[in-house]
Amino acid sequence: MKKNRGRTGRKRRRKHLHTFVDGVNCSHKLEYIKLKKWLKDRGFEDSILRPAEFRETGRGLMATKTLQAGDLIISLPEKCLLTTGTVLRSCLGGYIKNWKPPVSPLMALCTFLIAEKHAGQKSPWKPYLDVLPKTYTCPGCWEHDVVTLLPEPLRKKAQEQRTTIHELYLSSKAFFSSLQPLFAEDTGTIFTYSALEWAWCTINTRTIYMKHPQREWFSLEPDVYALAPYLDLLNHSPNVQVKAAFNEQTRSYEIWANSQCKKYGEVFICYGPHDNQRLLLEYGFVAMDNPHSSVYVSSDTLLKYLPPLDKQRKAKLSILKDHDFLENLTFGWDGPSWRLLTALKLLSLGADEFACWRRTLLGDVISARNQEQSWKITTQICHFLTEETQQVLLQISQLRRSKENPNPQLALVEMLHLEGLKILQKSAEVLCNSNLATPGTAVL
Repeated sequence: MKKNRGRTGRKRRRKHLHTFVDGVNCSHKLEYIKLKKWLKDRGFEDSILRPAEFRETGRGLMATKTLQAGDLIISLPEKCLLTTGTVLRSCLGGYIKNWKPPVSPLMALCTFLIAEKHAGQKSPWKPYLDVLPKTYTCPGCWEHDVVTLLPEPLRKKAQEQRTTIHELYLSSKAFFSSLQPLFAEDTGTIFTYSALEWAWCTINTRTIYMKHPQREWFSLEPDVYALAPYLDLLNHSPNVQVKAAFNEQTRSYEIWANSQCKKYGEVFICYGPHDNQRLLLEYGFVAMDNPHSSVYVSSDTLLKYLPPLDKQRKAKLSILKDHDFLENLTFGWDGPSWRLLTALKLLSLGADEFACWRRTLLGDVISARNQEQSWKITTQICHFLTEETQQVLLQISQLRRSKENPNPQLALVEMLHLEGLKILQKSAEVLCNSNLATPGTAVL
């Protein structure tokens, strides 16, 4: 009897230790206890997932058993989802229905989140609101001096994101004022810019795609958002595949595993085959060793390496623009992309080869001279971007050392550039090896 208890005791200790090796179980924390009770009251039962803190990803969900491909990971009842239908059924519904011009589905959800957060203890959604992030790391919320350290085209998109939020705030002020009868306080102190920024980021980073029928009370923008409490604790990995959809029979949003997950491991889903610039812009994080990541080559960088006296220069640029070959030109883990090489081959066409530009866009080899010239420019651009990235990394390092409490946004920018540097170094290897393999012609 004693021996059996001893073995059981040791087994339990090992099991407990194993839990902490992969992630620290957080299901005992009050906010998660309240959230699980709130979800249970709405018909959600779960014995597979536990909230946990993981070293690499932060907060996430841990598997309490081994998951196999085909296993149901989570089934969240419709009653638990926060959608525009939820908003219309609330006290905001009448105001939204009467407002002209109609607000967008996104704006309706933002307004609801701000109002419910302001309601505090009175909000029926409080257990969910309490586990939402207090702040977000989307670049549109960053300080200007940190945004300037981002690579193109992300820097421009971050500025556009900030403008989008700002314009939404300005255009919604009159609508917010119309809600005054619902509040004792001045709506101007409730629906502030920072409150809207938080609500916008909550929806942008945490909603699942769920198409809803077009309603006459909303503008024509797609109504495809649903906030999914608890389910939205699942983190992204580019290396997993899941099946996710709303099940009309069970009236639940379900996620099914397409690959195995070990017991006590973190359960991941995939937000899509996004590179790290897209992940940082839309979700506020960077996934290390992301197979989809790439380094972008701007059209300005492209033009730096072309002969300024080329008489066909303008015509070539016009052709590239008309055929959408001036954007999404990249270096990836396997070297320069086909789009980048094709654009450079067209720009490297000699005067006597220019008539062959259509063949170039189709991927045909025009001449050894053209191949060699485009190869040379590709290598020069790769070296330029490598040096530029190293300079930015040095700048970030100096900034972090000069501050007692470095801005956490700097760490994200640093991660992005460090990965970019790895990609460029890999691309330089690919270019060098291909050059050695085909001396004289450098066929790509």
